[in-house]
Formats: sequence, structure tokens, C-alpha cells
Amino acid sequence: MTSVSQFSPWARQLFNWVVTVVSVLLCLMVLPMRLPGMELLGIAPNWLLIWVVAWSLKRTDLQGALAGVVLGLIQDGMTSPEPTHVLSLALVGILTARIQKQRYIQEDFISVALIVFGMAVVGETVTAIQYSLMGDRNLSEIWTDHQRIALSSAILSSLWAPVVYYPLNRWWESISSIEQS
Repeated sequence: MTSVSQFSPWARQLFNWVVTVVSVLLCLMVLPMRLPGMELLGIAPNWLLIWVVAWSLKRTDLQGALAGVVLGLIQDGMTSPEPTHVLSLALVGILTARIQKQRYIQEDFISVALIVFGMAVVGETVTAIQYSLMGDRNLSEIWTDHQRIALSSAILSSLWAPVVYYPLNRWWESISSIEQS
């Protein structure tokens, strides 16, 4: 069996890009699905937010923002561009990258789940603010819905976060350790 470390650096880089793109595509395909056990009060996990958090945990602010912008544009293309998902996912990418991981966070499931929980609330709040600024709905209705949506999304996304984070993190760590040696 051939190990990834035996490939040339450009082949490893290409394979790393393929794994990254395939993981994004899987999150995009699961996003509209409503499978049993994956819904709470009609809300499903925010798979793209989970992916942005997993990506941004070991990246710079700019890389986290770029991932959020790209996935936000893709999600806007799949749904409605108003309100945009770009702002919330870019902010999540930036905030996640800025967390001083070595000081506050251990790389385990609980830490990742807590980060995803907080970032889901942040993302849904940005969306609620956009709805408020659009002015076509009652503010009390927007913020009442926001509470239900933010809490449901945060709970489900944080519970499903390890499913995305663990395999991707192991892959990205193995590639970076090969490149450093």
C-alpha cells in the first residue's frame, strides 16, 4: 500500500486540494437534506458553517474569511442571495481564526463543538440583522424567530461538528506534518 508521504510535493498538494474540495461538495450536498434525527424545530445543521470553523481553526484570518466568502457565495447561489450568507460565514471564518487556540482551546470534540455552537449563534444573528435592515418584516417576529433558529442551529451544528472536523483535521495534520519533514 502506498503512503501519501511517498508522493511528490505537488502530488500531495493536489491531493490535499482534492480532499478539501470533495469535503466542501459533501457538505453542500448534505445541506438541503432533511434526514431523520437531523432536524430540530424544522432547522437542520449548518454544514457550511461547520466546515468554515473546521478550516479556520488552523488558518489565518484572511484564509478563514476567504473560505467564508466562497462558501457564502455558493450557498447564496443555492438559496436566496437576500440576505446573503457571505457576511455571516466570512465573520465566522475571521472570528474562528482569531481565537487563541493554544491558550484557550484543546483540540478535542468538546472545544470544537463549543466553538461551532458560538459561531452558529453569531452567524444566525448576522442573518437576523440583515432581515431587520431589509425592513420587509416585523422586527419582533424576526427576533422571536431568531431565538428559535439560532438555538436549534447551534445545538444541531455543534453536535454534528465532530463528524466534519475530525476526519478533515486528521487529514490536514497528516499533510502538514509530511510537508514539514
